[in-house]
This record gives sequence, structure tokens and C-alpha cells, in this order.
Amino acid sequence: MRTLLIRSTLALACLAALPALAGTPIDQTRPLDARGRIEIENLKGRVEVRAWDRQEVKVTGTLGDGVEKFSMDGDRHNLRIEVKYPSRSGRTEPTVLIVQVPILAELEIETVSADIDVHGIASRELSLESVSGDIAANGAPREASVESVSGDVRLTLNSQDVSVDTVSGELVLQGRLNGEVSLETVSGNLRMDSVGERLRSLSAGSVSGDMDLKTGLADGGEIRLESVSGDLLLRLPRDLSAEVSGESFSGDLSAPGAKIQREEFGPGSSFQTRYGAGKGDVRMETFSGDATLRLQ
Repeated sequence: MRTLLIRSTLALACLAALPALAGTPIDQTRPLDARGRIEIENLKGRVEVRAWDRQEVKVTGTLGDGVEKFSMDGDRHNLRIEVKYPSRSGRTEPTVLIVQVPILAELEIETVSADIDVHGIASRELSLESVSGDIAANGAPREASVESVSGDVRLTLNSQDVSVDTVSGELVLQGRLNGEVSLETVSGNLRMDSVGERLRSLSAGSVSGDMDLKTGLADGGEIRLESVSGDLLLRLPRDLSAEVSGESFSGDLSAPGAKIQREEFGPGSSFQTRYGAGKGDVRMETFSGDATLRLQ
């Protein structure tokens, strides 16, 4: 009997010493104009945003153990949602924020290691930034800006202007894109598929990641692609109207009907050709990666 009592006491003491696994529930609602602005900041965990047709913001989820506090400040025009962590380093559990916002509200989210998942936003501006968290977004903002260091980025957007910068995470962009698109990556692979649309401008750069880009080009539009050691594949419609040029130091170049010119002494190759009336301008440059144009 005494042995059983001692064991039970020790077990309870061990449980009391462990950090709480269940965080504090969050349930707050604030009014916000249909085209108001929301800023969200969370260090680690997850931020989920879902659009709805109400003129209010509702936040649910779980505040991680060890977090200093949760704040939701502002007025009907601007709201700021922040998870505040202790100034001194210490163990804190991840916080999960589930935020429902007006469908036309402008949205800005910043995290460090927290994942970001946004669905249904059709605002004028969407801004997402994370260091190591993954970023996913599905919606129709007029302008979208996304930055990531090591997390993967997966976007399905019907937007006019899109800008995405990554370092080592994979980048996948698809949707109806019909304005200006700027994509930059260092070592992550990059894939884009602009469904049935023609861009005015596409700029994409990579150091060692491969690029696979499928889009159309508007009359008078331009495409600029640069890669160091990653391979580059550009897929454009058969009715392309553009002047197209390619240049590489040691990589292979390929384009339908193009005659590849090779340097007489030393490495280096290039080509220049016209498709259709030549209304647009396409340039592809690599150092050691291959560059390929396909018309399909």
C-alpha cells in the first residue's frame, strides 16, 4: 500500500513538472469595414485566414503555453492582431490562429516559424511574409506580395500583379495571372502556370534552382529570365508574337527554328529569332544552366 502511494505521488509530481500541452482558447470578434485592413503577427505555430461575407473579424484558435498575451487592437478601418512573446528567451508552445475576415479586406501577415494558410481573399492588397514557415494562398487579390526564406510557397491566385521572393523553399504559382509577375529564388525550384492568360510582364531569376514557366504574352509584353546554374524551361503558346533571344556561357540553348550561334574560341552560345509579328520581347540568360523555349 505504501509503495503504491509513493508511486502515485511521484507520478503526479512528474505531471505537474511538465509544460501544459493544452493552450488557452481564443474567441474574439471585432467589427471591420468591408474594405478595412488587418495585420497579423505570430512567431510560431500557424495562421489560418478564411474569407466570409460579414463586416467583422473573428479570431479563434489556441494560445500556446508560455506566450505573454494575445492582443487585438484597432478600429473599424484597421485592426492589428498580435501574439506577444516574453522578452526573455524561454520555452513557449506554438499558437494557432484561425481568423475569419471580410472577403475584400486588405491583409498583411508576418510570421517566423508559423505556417500561413489564406483562402478566399479578394482584396486590393495581400502581403504574406515568413522565415521558415510554409505559405499557401488561394484567392483573387488584385496585388499579392509574398516573401519566404526556407519555407515552401504554394499560391493559386487570380491576380493582376504578383511578386514572390524565396531563398531555399520550393515555389509553385498558378492561376489566372494577367498583369505583371516578378519571381526570385536562390536554391529552390520554381514552377509557374498562368492558366489561359497573357502577361504584360514576367521577370524571374534563380541561382541554382530550376525554373519551369508556362504562360502567354500580351502584345507588346516582355519576359526576362535569368539563371546561374539552374535549368530554365519556358513554355509559350504556338501563336507567340515576339522577338526572342537566348544567351548562355556553358549551358545548352534550345528554341523552335532558332539557329544556335557558338563562339569560335572558348565557351558561349546565343540565338535570336522572331515568332509571328514580333510584337513582344523575350530574353533568356543562363551561366551554366540549360535554357529551353517550347511552343505548345
